[in-house]
Amino acid sequence: MKTFFDTSVLVPAFQEDHVHHQASWRVLDAAEPADSYCGVHSLAEMYSTLTGIPGPRRRSSIEAMIQIESVRQRLSLVALDADGYADALAAAAGHHIAGGAIYDALLAQCALKAGAEVIYTWNVRDFERCGPEVARRLRTPGTA
Repeated sequence: MKTFFDTSVLVPAFQEDHVHHQASWRVLDAAEPADSYCGVHSLAEMYSTLTGIPGPRRRSSIEAMIQIESVRQRLSLVALDADGYADALAAAAGHHIAGGAIYDALLAQCALKAGAEVIYTWNVRDFERCGPEVARRLRTPGTA
């Protein structure tokens, strides 16, 4: 079964004190690059989040890169080309998606491009807005 990982699952997988750490780590640790994916943009989101978290949870740039490399070893990366971006933006506009939710819509298009049957996310509401083709694939880690 092909799976796709949203950034909302990748970040807590590396934060031991996060409420979603165990469930996120379990699904990521079981992932194989032959059938598990994430969007290229998620690497930038991971870096931004891990190095920008306030307080003791903040990771150095080197620590963030080590964790990103761990993701790269477990998942295949998916990117949209220029036409894919334009199509994703048009689809998002058709679903009345605005603001920062566009990044979830772009990742949803990456998941569809990868042929993912399951999209792991803790951000179900924003992904549901991307339409039924995406919504039926959504799972939180730890659910069947």
